[in-house]
Amino acid sequence: MIRLFVALRPPLAIRDSLADLMDHVPGARWQSDEQLHVTLRFVGEVDRHQGEDLAAALASLHAPAPQVALSGVGQFGRGGRADTLWAGLAPAAPLAHLAAKVEQACRRAGLPPETRAYRPHVTVARLPRSLGGAPEVERWCRDHAGLASAPFTLPHLILYQSHLGHEGAMYEPVARWPLEPGPDPERLTMESQGEH
Repeated sequence: MIRLFVALRPPLAIRDSLADLMDHVPGARWQSDEQLHVTLRFVGEVDRHQGEDLAAALASLHAPAPQVALSGVGQFGRGGRADTLWAGLAPAAPLAHLAAKVEQACRRAGLPPETRAYRPHVTVARLPRSLGGAPEVERWCRDHAGLASAPFTLPHLILYQSHLGHEGAMYEPVARWPLEPGPDPERLTMESQGEH
């Protein structure tokens, strides 16, 4: 069995910006550069045959490359305890559109439907249970609430294999497909500022 997920990889400058956030929460397991990604669909464990069916379905997917920007931070958790720190992405619509197309490809490959709502983000840290309610977590969220970046493009759809180990997960790209080019992000920035 292999453990798979479908994601996008932020460009180096954005990954560097995310690395700058990784401090001031003692005990947090900060993500390495290789682990930074935008999940579109967690697949989980499948056999090799179904993995190949999924790769074939993803290869036939046609969609524009999403253009987004970093936008704030937050935390996920259960029972009032945070277990994940993340950086947000906006606008959500281009990523949600692509995630819906990936979901269709997953269903064509015979995977069960995803039941959780899609929320675009980049995980920056995993937190042990002991840290879940620590004041440092709330302070980190407050300190980085204004996180923002210039628009950037996520040009490739990537199928990753996840290898679980004692030091956390290692992500190996197993297939990669170019997405269709969209408008120039620099032009989008100028237009949003009223410059034509």
